[in-house]
Amino acid sequence: MSTRIEDQPFTEALSQRYLTYALSTIMARSLPDVRDGLKPVHRRLLWAMRLLKLDPNTGYKKCARVVGDVMGKFHPHGDQSIYDALVRLAQDFSVRFPLIDGQGNFGNIDGDNAAAMRYTEARLTEVAAALMDGLDEECVPFRPTYDGEDEEPEVFPGAFPNLLANGASGIAVGMATSVPPHNVSELADGLMLLIDRPEAGIDDLMTLIPGPDFPTGGMIVESAASIRETYATGRGSFRLRARWVLEDLGRGQWTIIVTDIPYQVQKSKLIEQIATLIGDRKLPILEDVRDESDTQIRLVLEPKSRNVSPDVLMESLYKLTDLEVRFSLNLNVLDKARTPRVLSLKQALEAFLDHQIEVTVKRAEYRLGKIEDRLELLGGYLVAYLNLDEVIRIIREEDEPKAVLMATFHLTDRQAEAILNMRLRSLRKLEEMEIRREEAALKLEADDLRLLLAEPARQRAKVRAAFAALKARYAKDTPLGARRTTFGTAGEFKDIPLEAMVEREPITVVCSEKGWIRALKSHLDLGNGELAKFKEGDGPRFAFHAYTTDKILVAADSGRFFTLDAASLPGGRGFGEPVRLMVDVEAEQQIVALLPYRADSRLLLVASDGRGFIADAAQCLAETRKGKQVMRPKGYGEKGGAALSLCAPVSGDHLALVGENRKLLVFPLDQVPVMASGQGVTLQKYRDGGFSDAKCFTLTEGLSWPMGGETGRTRTETNLLPYIGPRGGMGRGAPLGFPRSNRFGG
Repeated sequence: MSTRIEDQPFTEALSQRYLTYALSTIMARSLPDVRDGLKPVHRRLLWAMRLLKLDPNTGYKKCARVVGDVMGKFHPHGDQSIYDALVRLAQDFSVRFPLIDGQGNFGNIDGDNAAAMRYTEARLTEVAAALMDGLDEECVPFRPTYDGEDEEPEVFPGAFPNLLANGASGIAVGMATSVPPHNVSELADGLMLLIDRPEAGIDDLMTLIPGPDFPTGGMIVESAASIRETYATGRGSFRLRARWVLEDLGRGQWTIIVTDIPYQVQKSKLIEQIATLIGDRKLPILEDVRDESDTQIRLVLEPKSRNVSPDVLMESLYKLTDLEVRFSLNLNVLDKARTPRVLSLKQALEAFLDHQIEVTVKRAEYRLGKIEDRLELLGGYLVAYLNLDEVIRIIREEDEPKAVLMATFHLTDRQAEAILNMRLRSLRKLEEMEIRREEAALKLEADDLRLLLAEPARQRAKVRAAFAALKARYAKDTPLGARRTTFGTAGEFKDIPLEAMVEREPITVVCSEKGWIRALKSHLDLGNGELAKFKEGDGPRFAFHAYTTDKILVAADSGRFFTLDAASLPGGRGFGEPVRLMVDVEAEQQIVALLPYRADSRLLLVASDGRGFIADAAQCLAETRKGKQVMRPKGYGEKGGAALSLCAPVSGDHLALVGENRKLLVFPLDQVPVMASGQGVTLQKYRDGGFSDAKCFTLTEGLSWPMGGETGRTRTETNLLPYIGPRGGMGRGAPLGFPRSNRFGG
């Protein structure tokens, strides 16, 4: 056996084969046709069901039978993918106007899968029948199936704008499509507007088609300007929210009832999201969530307190869960020439309108041909009726009656054949008046059809009448045609103040030397033994009073600040949790300070080399786990480099600093600059050692420090003149009795 090997560059061979695959995916699988809004698998499903005579008024048949026919005759792909497509077309929460009427378990909005195809049954809906109306009138092209044994339509002719009515989604190679569903009554209005005023723009269309209409309802809160831009370009997105109502329980109690959830959001996963927020205490104002849904969506949200604002609660849920989503629009479809294009709303409607005019013309041509054929036969029947005896004689006596009939009565071949094929019993029913009446009616209809074919205005009027009938059938006062998605407004997303979300309750925050933090209820005595519970080998480091609405600032020796929510701190029953699990404090960094954030306050930051500055507390708030770099100590992380040593609230009018060499320096606080970030300025110089401690105080009240021992006495030094000097000085030796720890706190 001979083989042929061709030398070809690998990149060229790969590109050719990949291009073939890409085109196959784009043209024959993933992108819908702008004319009927269907992908090949959907079109083949409906066509196979039509051939099985699964009309809306007939009985159901097993889905396995349908899938088998589709796979065997039209769509040679996996049966599961075909069945998944069938199931979606039957789900009223997935498709705005279902094309398949399913019987059995076809899944639910919770995300549960449909039953196996051997258990479920299906038939076509009235919408699908309307979409395929005219297939028998040779108004759309047919092509051979993959095995050449049968034919299938390339597109459906029906006057139902399925692309925009039911939407579409798909991912091809290098491109994708995403079209949200719309209201058919509004689409019919838009199509009729384009027939009446072809020059109408996107603003005119949006007065009739304000936005999508999703099967699951909800509320669109996108601005009109944004929607206009999306429709004008064919690309964009819509902000879709769940709809909710407030249910009054009496005595000031209330709950929130969610009645609609966003399109393509699984209810079970949504509930799981909300439950996780509650469990992780990321939304302390929410107490519980319950699912009381039956055929209608009913999610019950219980607030933790009746003092919570329902709007604040829902805004928080919109931001943190899929109660608000963005549904994209990417009107990338195959046009009449089977070319992928991104269309605007007007272009998509015009493409469908052109398709309907073309279908109308071809249906008229087909009907005119049938009428002419019938008129030809009626002419022959009339001859046979008027010359019945002679016709019978010719048939009885002549060897070639067909030729004799054609010659005698000037008949065509078809007319003579029709006369010869007539049954004897039908001869009695041939009546001249009936034949002439039918002939006159057909000629009148033929004249109308010729006018229709000759005048584009008549064609557009006929198509407009079809759209008017469509609008009447799916009017907004009908169950299927009623608009489900409403429109609303929403402010810009802003961080909800924690004070608005959490009840203000006193807590005592405790953090150990190894960074384990916890919050105990109420303001306890900071010398309480309950605060001294630590793991073996650990001990106390920070303890202070705060409130559940506070933010807690964490300062690392690198000069980076982190922020914790007091309401999210672990309870005080155990040893707490490591701060490093809550924020991204690196392993080599040490926690220098832990204190509650106070608006409009200032913090004194001093590094180990005596450099420092004052920073607004608001500048130290971090928005992410990674924190915010405020101070940049000189040479931090290097051998001999500096590190942040002190972070303390600013008060009073003077600042006292003491070094490791026990030199004390006092100078006015206004000599310390206020900075947003940086290394700072030199506050005190040291010949040996470095910075030890600092304290803000009021000069007239004196400088105080603890005496030590168990007495708890403090000493206040008011004669500080010997220690007052300019910023950046070295200072003098601390007075007798100053703590051996070189710290103002003992």
